[in-house]
Amino acid sequence: MRARGGAGLCTRLGRGTLKSMSVSLPPDTSQPLFPGRARRPGRARAGSRVTGCREAGQMPAPLSRKIRQKKQQLAESQWQQIPKERPPSSLGPQQSIYFSSPEDHPARLGPEFFDQPAVTLARAFLGQVLVRRLADGTELRGRIVETEAYLGPEDEAAHSRGGRQTPRNRGMFMKPGTLYVYIIYGMYFCLNVSSQGAGACVLLRALEPLEGLDTMRQLRSTLRKSTVSRTLKDRELCSGPSKLCQALAIDKSFDQRDLTQDEAVWLEHGRLETGSPAVVAAARIGIGHAGEWTQKPLRFYVQGSPWVSVVDRVAEQMYQPQQTT
Repeated sequence: MRARGGAGLCTRLGRGTLKSMSVSLPPDTSQPLFPGRARRPGRARAGSRVTGCREAGQMPAPLSRKIRQKKQQLAESQWQQIPKERPPSSLGPQQSIYFSSPEDHPARLGPEFFDQPAVTLARAFLGQVLVRRLADGTELRGRIVETEAYLGPEDEAAHSRGGRQTPRNRGMFMKPGTLYVYIIYGMYFCLNVSSQGAGACVLLRALEPLEGLDTMRQLRSTLRKSTVSRTLKDRELCSGPSKLCQALAIDKSFDQRDLTQDEAVWLEHGRLETGSPAVVAAARIGIGHAGEWTQKPLRFYVQGSPWVSVVDRVAEQMYQPQQTT
């Protein structure tokens, strides 16, 4: 029989006679004997150490205690081997490990970088690294070597000329660092980034491939419309606005994304090699019916770079190139 405040314990008195005794439980019975095995109060199982009766065939208490200790030590050792969850990183968004490893690559550029006039931003883009992370985690990188500036409503060659706003060009009027992706010839895409000033942006024309060249080559071969099946050379991968979009798998779905926050594409701080050539200012490519704006020197590229889409020898001779920083 069970005494109040204690547990029943059976002892044998003579042949076939059992006598009930009471014994007080330890003060702390709320903790389980082994990790992960909780015991309900007052519901101890038959045959346990507290409520069981030692019949013939049961092992002596000292031996049973040693076995329990062994089991507890084994359970504790297994628990320690389970990898613990790491605490969340306290890094800010500019050094998020989600976007890139601070040990391997520089931090992504923030809003302050893009918040400058189109011409200034077009020059500042040169040498920076554009990063594209694919769905499988593969990261592609290319250094920007050629850009074009579009100044907004006053620019007759801009899609926002005259202050015109449409669903198509809405990204040009959004905050600096917003992507504006449009389609040309019904099949190719061009990547622009909005700058300071409503309707102003910068077109990214060419990249120097840095990382993931084999993937870029595969994407270009898959997406380009040419029937020629030859292998593309490295300098052909991103030497043009539509080419770099193919190489980085950028399409209309990237339109109006925030380059400072997006998980699939961002810009990292880079720099041109020490003693690099100067920046050339030349007329933009493919600009027609734009009057005086056709010849304005709003295209900028790194002189001598083999990754540039079009070299303007006349501009290189006429204008004194400005050294990059």
